[in-house]
Amino acid sequence: MSFEGKVALVTGGRRGIGRAIADTFARGGAQVIIADHVLAEAQTTADEIAAATGCQAIALLVDVADSKSAARMVEASLAQLGRVDILVNNAGVTRDTLIMRMDESDWDTVLDINLKGAWNCCRAVVRPMMKQRYGRIVNISSVSGLAGQAGQTNYSASKAGLIGLTKALAREVGSRGITVNAVAPGFVPTALTDDLPQELKDSMMKLIPLGRWGKPEEIAAAVAFLASDEAAYITGQVLSEDGGMMMM
Repeated sequence: MSFEGKVALVTGGRRGIGRAIADTFARGGAQVIIADHVLAEAQTTADEIAAATGCQAIALLVDVADSKSAARMVEASLAQLGRVDILVNNAGVTRDTLIMRMDESDWDTVLDINLKGAWNCCRAVVRPMMKQRYGRIVNISSVSGLAGQAGQTNYSASKAGLIGLTKALAREVGSRGITVNAVAPGFVPTALTDDLPQELKDSMMKLIPLGRWGKPEEIAAAVAFLASDEAAYITGQVLSEDGGMMMM
């Protein structure tokens, strides 16, 4: 898939799935923006992607939970690269524990970053996308948002909410040439899964028909498809990429 002439903005892009997504767009010819709350690491990632692909990659500091920060991120993207064609809302956190042990701050933090953060970024980018009458928004949800997971009432709620946001926004902006879709990954080895108890990892593996965890590059390929011109007639959809865990 070619992304020549396109600008792709990826939040939480310094590592893991976000980095793989940014790298995939760059290899397709896009200019990429690595937006993250750790600017030094985001800059390193941008430099490495630029060196490997020959495409322009820049790093921006953002706190997606802060609407003003999200707006500044989009303004800086437009100022430096002239447009934003693709937004991938990948930034996310976990604060896992059973609800009886969960602090209210753990609920607020996860919802603020995972759900409100995506809303902030969508709101900031929709106006320029509407003006150019073209845009692709891909939200990174989770199988936890489809089925729920014990110990993740906050995370599951945030990712389920992201699915609702995806479908509602797709209806709002479809007439302006903007598509909005979501990818719901299963278990993928990233910093967010490193701290999961081995017992939980083993039990989850038994639920995966393909018998393995996913790879960041595989999630990136699905995101790239939904952001491509080949997927121009797909909107408001949720693609489960989970090795068969959530067959329906």
